[in-house]
Amino acid sequence: MLSDLSRDLAAKKISPVDLLNSSLSHIDKHDGKIKAFLAVEREQALADAQKSAERISQGKALSPYDGIPIGIKDNIVTRGRVTQCASKILDGFVSPYSATVIEKLQALGFVTIGRLNMDEFAMGSSTENSAFQITRNPFDTERAPGGSSGGSAAAVAAGFLPVALGSDTGGSIRQPAAFCGLAGLKPTYGTVSRYGLVAFASSLDQIGPLAHSVEDVEIIHNAIKGPDVKDSTTMPESAYKSWKGSLGDLKIGVDEKMLEGLSADVRASFDATLNFLKGKVKSVSSVSLPNQKFGIPVYYLVATSEASANLSRFDGVRFGHRAKDVKNLAELYERSRTEGFGAEVKRRILLGTYSLSSGYYDAFYGKAQAVRALIQKDYNEAFTKVDAILMPSTPSPAFKIGEKTSDPVQMYLSDVLTVGASLAGIPALAVPGPAQALPIGMQLQGANFSEDILFALGRAIEQEFPQKRVNLG
Repeated sequence: MLSDLSRDLAAKKISPVDLLNSSLSHIDKHDGKIKAFLAVEREQALADAQKSAERISQGKALSPYDGIPIGIKDNIVTRGRVTQCASKILDGFVSPYSATVIEKLQALGFVTIGRLNMDEFAMGSSTENSAFQITRNPFDTERAPGGSSGGSAAAVAAGFLPVALGSDTGGSIRQPAAFCGLAGLKPTYGTVSRYGLVAFASSLDQIGPLAHSVEDVEIIHNAIKGPDVKDSTTMPESAYKSWKGSLGDLKIGVDEKMLEGLSADVRASFDATLNFLKGKVKSVSSVSLPNQKFGIPVYYLVATSEASANLSRFDGVRFGHRAKDVKNLAELYERSRTEGFGAEVKRRILLGTYSLSSGYYDAFYGKAQAVRALIQKDYNEAFTKVDAILMPSTPSPAFKIGEKTSDPVQMYLSDVLTVGASLAGIPALAVPGPAQALPIGMQLQGANFSEDILFALGRAIEQEFPQKRVNLG
C-alpha cells in the first residue's frame, strides 16, 4: 500500500532508487509473459528516482509519496516522451506537453515508469486490440486482463507497480479491475482533467486509478482531481462534497433487473457482498433503473459518434503514420488511416460516421442522446432514495483470450453493467468481492461527487473479503 511505502521511504528503510530497481527487476523477469508494458522508460525513471532520493535525504520531499513508482496508460501524454495509444497511426509521436494529471503526480514526486498497453485508442474490453501485443491476466495467462486499461490492471496485479492510471469510457477501469482482483475508480465526470488524455469519446472519458486497495485509489484520486483551466469540463471546487458519516447512516439500492444473466459464481459473490452490507448499513432496498436495458446500444452510438469526430485528426498529415508513395491527398488520407488503424477502431469509426451522417443523425445519435438523458434521470431518482447502488462489475469472471474476438457484439456486452454510470457521468468504484478461483468484481455507483461514500463502502468490503495476490515468483 502507498501508506506503507511512504512510511518506509520517510524512515529511510528503502530508497526511491531501491524501490524503482525492485520494480524494474520484477518487470524484467516476468513482463515477457504478461506483456503489460509497451515501453519501460528506464533511464528517465532512474533519473527521477535519484532526484527523489536527494530530496528525501535533504528533508525536502515533495509529498509523502515522493519516489513511489506509478504506471501510465499509453493514452495519457507526457512531455518529451512517446505516446501511441497502442496504435500504429501514432507511431513515434512524442508529446510536446504533459497531461494535467501527469503534472500533478510529478509535483508530488511520483516516478512514472513507462507506457502501459491498452486496446487501441481505448476501444475494447480485453486488451486484445492493441496494435503491438496482447496483455495477459496475471491470475491466469490464458485469460484476458480486461480492457481497455488491461495493461494498467495487469501491471498492478502482477506486482510490477503499486498503482497505475487508466482511463474509463464505458467501463475500461472497472472491468479490468474486476478481472485482475483490484480496486478501480471511474470518478464523477469533470472531477479529473482530461487535458492530455487522447480523446476517445469526450463526453464519457475519465482518468482514474487502479490499485490493490481502496485507500490507494483514494490517495491517487485526491492527487489528480480538481478544476483545470485547460479543461472547461472540469468542475469548480465549490461543486465538490465531502462526507464524514458512518456506514450505519447509508442506504444501499439494488436493481434486480441488473442481476439477470450473471454467471453462478458472480451471483454468489454478489449475494455474499450484499448480505455483509446488510449488517453494516442503515438499509437495503430495491431501486429501478428501467432504461439501463438500452445502455449498450446507447453507449455504442454515443461513443462511436464521438470517436468518429475525435479520430478524424489522425489523417497522415499532421503527425503519426503517413503512407508512402501516394499519388494525391485523397490517397494519402485513405492509405494512412487504413494502414494505421486496427480493425476495431475502423469498425467504430464506420459506425460513428454512419450514425452522424445526413438522414441518420436524428434516428441514431439524436435518439441515443435522448435515451441517455432518461438513464441519467433514472439514476437521479434512485439517488433520492439511496446513497449508493450495488451491482457486479462484470457478468462473469475473466474470459479466455480469443473467446470473444470473433463476435464484437458479445465483446460489447462485457460492458453491460458499467456503461450506465458512464452515460450518467456518476462515480463508480470497482472493488473485489469474495471469490473461490478467478477474481470477481463488485461495483458501487453513487450520485455525483459521492466518491467519499463509495470509498467507505469499498473499504468495508475489502476488509471483509481480503483478496489473494498473484505470486509470479
